[in-house]
Amino acid sequence: MCLEGTPFARRIPTPLPGCILSRKPKTGMRSDNTAHKVLSIVKCRVRPNHTRTETTLLEIIHAAGWPIWLLVATSVLGLALIIERFLSLRSNQVFPPRLPGQVLELLRQKNDSSEAVLRLAGNSPLGRVLAEVLVNRGESHAFRLAAIEDVGKDVAHRLNRYLPALATIAVVAPLMGLFGTVVGMIEIFASYTPSGGDPAQLARGISIALYNTGFGIIIAIPALIFHRYFRSRVDHFLHQMEREASVLNRLVSREAAL
Repeated sequence: MCLEGTPFARRIPTPLPGCILSRKPKTGMRSDNTAHKVLSIVKCRVRPNHTRTETTLLEIIHAAGWPIWLLVATSVLGLALIIERFLSLRSNQVFPPRLPGQVLELLRQKNDSSEAVLRLAGNSPLGRVLAEVLVNRGESHAFRLAAIEDVGKDVAHRLNRYLPALATIAVVAPLMGLFGTVVGMIEIFASYTPSGGDPAQLARGISIALYNTGFGIIIAIPALIFHRYFRSRVDHFLHQMEREASVLNRLVSREAAL
């Protein structure tokens, strides 16, 4: 009886991609040339695709040519500046939240000795500004304001440290990428000869131009973003320091008038 085409017909499953179907004779039965082999084991192995090669960072740098090393050095410098500013502009180091209350308590208890003022000045940038108010508490109001303004300028200079360098990286990185693009264009034009062009040299010139342009933009965008972020953070700290110094200066002027 022919069962082909009926639901009872034996159907051999189609092997999946990457799977190996191995047929073994059933135990206890004699293997012959007839169709008495039973599908016993299905071994599925995921074969690695050797045709797809992973492009490593070193291969990209090699394809980008020697101008990429200038961008690599610039990116390392920019990353170091960003990490340093993140660590230096933390709120608990620049503007400790409990410090203004502690200074007011020192002022009420008349415990503003020279040792306490020195510890306050070395505590943080905010402590240095407030310590300047306490040091000049016996001077006139105009003299005290001038002293606060001078120390505020120095604190602002320290808080803005390395930010001009980060802004320079944001400006220079695209120019370095453009320089790499020019080098790649030179490679492209050098590949043409009267007898014809060299495809390998042409492809290398294109890769140099594109990789350097892309790397320059990738470096410039984060540098510009973090520069604006740190500038706004410094401005916020300076505004808070100015407010706290004004409050302390008014209290000192009120005590001097009594």
